[in-house]
Amino acid sequence: MNHSLNQIRNSSSSLSNAPSLILKITIGLIGVFAFLQVYSIQAILPVIMQDFAASEVQAGMIVGATVLAVAITSPFLGMLSDAFGRKSFIAGALLFLALPTAFIAQSPSIEWLGVWRFMQGLSVPGITVVTIAYIGEEFEGRAITDLMSFYVSGSVLGGFMGRFLLGHLHELIGWRYAYYVMTAMTIVGALWVIKMLPASRHFEPNPHFRAAMQTLGEHMTNRYVVTASLLGVCVLFSLIGCFTFINLHLAATPYELSTGALANIFAIYLIGVVITPLSTRLLRRFGAARTVRVAVIISMLGVLLTLAAPLWVVVIGLGVMSTGVFITQAATISYIAVNVKKGRSLASGLYYMAYYAGGTIGAWLCGVVYARGQWTVTVWLLLFVQVLALLIASFGMVKTYAK
Repeated sequence: MNHSLNQIRNSSSSLSNAPSLILKITIGLIGVFAFLQVYSIQAILPVIMQDFAASEVQAGMIVGATVLAVAITSPFLGMLSDAFGRKSFIAGALLFLALPTAFIAQSPSIEWLGVWRFMQGLSVPGITVVTIAYIGEEFEGRAITDLMSFYVSGSVLGGFMGRFLLGHLHELIGWRYAYYVMTAMTIVGALWVIKMLPASRHFEPNPHFRAAMQTLGEHMTNRYVVTASLLGVCVLFSLIGCFTFINLHLAATPYELSTGALANIFAIYLIGVVITPLSTRLLRRFGAARTVRVAVIISMLGVLLTLAAPLWVVVIGLGVMSTGVFITQAATISYIAVNVKKGRSLASGLYYMAYYAGGTIGAWLCGVVYARGQWTVTVWLLLFVQVLALLIASFGMVKTYAK
């Protein structure tokens, strides 16, 4: 067994322009474990609201607490990674993520639950931002888009698994014990990365703060970074706003779905695992700008379908909406990886800061809107944000093609 593992590690250590299957799987698993915890609580929001007597806005901010922490720390962890390395950051962040996940199980109030959710978010950029920088440094051209598709597919799978597992585990053992199971899974993910992810071969440390600040200033006026970041705001605003409050909509009359049934609804996320790798073909043929425009229109159509009464139409609408979002996300992060050559980790950090800031705003603002006008008014807010994304893609993105 050990001999076989050594062979696998040796085969994956050659970071060529044709990444090995085990490296693709490892990158995908990093995406899984990065997002396993971020949105898991969405599946049990009706239960959390009942257990802690929380309002819709409080429920939204419990989701947004993790997202806010990611937004705050993304550029700073990117700068630290540019100075000290990649693999150690990814593995260390996964190990740190396990701690607040375990403490969530002991939360005595909605406020403490929010604290531990915020602590979870502090570690996520050490996984996401640094992984994107790792891929951009070690590969080029087509290999970047291939690995990015595995990473995004993994993140989609992780987002689904977190919601699906927590929803069903709650029905079996309760949500508090369920979070201990999630803790164990995160530790397993960290051990996998330590053993299987090859060390960087092209990383050049940049420990100088002044140089990092200069790079930050350059990125703030870089059209690729700015446009991608604005798109990121719209993308996660839509995704979190939709998939947080659709739970409250479907838990209420006339649907009255249980936590297990709500968890099953998130199986629609698995579409993204299939769609995202296929999106690389669209990127190579049509370029990022055109691909994003089409994806946003698809997403808008999906949001509109959720206004229909039959549950099966709502589910189809969620599938169409998430498909558009996943294609947009894959195209946007590839857009940065292909076009930004200097300070990649910092560029990724800025993108994720904007991306998760959008998610935080979406969790809060959609909560306010849902409390006043329920799901219908929430849909119109989501459509407004997606129109903004369409305008940004149409007038801001340069027509570049992945090789």
